[in-house]
Amino acid sequence: MMGLLSILRKLKSAPDQEVRILLLGLDNAGKTTLLKQLASEDVSHITPTQGFNIKSVQSQGFKLNVWDIGGQRKIRPYWRNYFENTDVLIYVIDSADRKRFEETGQEMAELLEEEKLAGVPLLIFANKQDLLTAAPASEITEGLNLHVIRDRAWQIQACSAVTGEGVQDGMTWACRNIATRKK
Repeated sequence: MMGLLSILRKLKSAPDQEVRILLLGLDNAGKTTLLKQLASEDVSHITPTQGFNIKSVQSQGFKLNVWDIGGQRKIRPYWRNYFENTDVLIYVIDSADRKRFEETGQEMAELLEEEKLAGVPLLIFANKQDLLTAAPASEITEGLNLHVIRDRAWQIQACSAVTGEGVQDGMTWACRNIATRKK
């Protein structure tokens, strides 16, 4: 987490700036593991999120609020209750669950059409890259037609929420895009 906080310190433009990050994706994509990884917490025991988790970190005048909303089908209609004032949307994909690529693509496409998320930078974490069956980020980009996104900054980042690999790179991109939007 210190890496993320040092990036935020560098990008700081307004005193007591609050940053709201929305963490979405299908159930079992690795959102809560990612959240715990960001907070430097133990990732060995994760249970499915029934509602939402939020982690807030106060540092050097920054308040970073990361909202992790459950991804089960019955919870997804409630996602829209959390769209307001989102600075960055992080969408997590289970890169090893190829059977659900169509479903996750459809959910993401619907999010991108939401008025309250218009223009919000999108970071896609192609999670579970530590698994042998994981599709590479390039294949996911192609499969989900990400190259057609023109109304916002977006980035796909291969990562493993369990090992932490790639997570910091994605967050660096997210923070840069928060800074440019906030100005």
